[in-house]
Amino acid sequence: MNTVLAIHGSPRGERSHSRRLTEVFLQAWQAANPRAVLTRREVGRGSLPHVGEAFIAAAFYPQPEARPLSMQADLALSDALVAELLGHQRLVISAPMHNFSVPSGIKAWVDHIVRLGLTFNTRQDNGVAQYQPLVQGKKVLIVTSRGDGGFGPGGEHEALNHADRWLRTALGFIGIEDVTVVAAEGEESAPERFQQSCAEAQRRLLALAETF
Repeated sequence: MNTVLAIHGSPRGERSHSRRLTEVFLQAWQAANPRAVLTRREVGRGSLPHVGEAFIAAAFYPQPEARPLSMQADLALSDALVAELLGHQRLVISAPMHNFSVPSGIKAWVDHIVRLGLTFNTRQDNGVAQYQPLVQGKKVLIVTSRGDGGFGPGGEHEALNHADRWLRTALGFIGIEDVTVVAAEGEESAPERFQQSCAEAQRRLLALAETF
């Protein structure tokens, strides 16, 4: 069965362009796949906690199968988020660019799902860490919006894009390399160009909905 996990990362509500474009895609995808399963995870306007000392101590406990109950509790949310990720074939991530990077809720979600022994493994080779991704067969669509233009591949501001490019790196680290990015640019610098960019992004998303 076709399954999609939608991660909503914008802290804005109706004013969020990335949310609006994501909904355009999801509605079209559901229409094309009426028997498919869609799960939503809110991390932009929800209360997903950032990881702290207790999480780190539990996640890297030397004997995972013998973690104390208190540590198991510290990892309960992370375990649920990892299971949710692994239980879906496709991901749609709504992640606008904020100050050249992703909203903090998206960063928190990534920190929870990049887990030793669950989504990646590591070993030492002559004192050098070797990493092994454990997630296979996933496909991701990132829907993003940017206040200015030129942050995409080949753009004059590409080097400043630490948002969807960082997400590609984090997802690739755990084994998810089939990633498509659809962006709308120029909201704050060129309103007319931004409307054109949104229209083009919407056209791309509607076409992707047929095959995603």
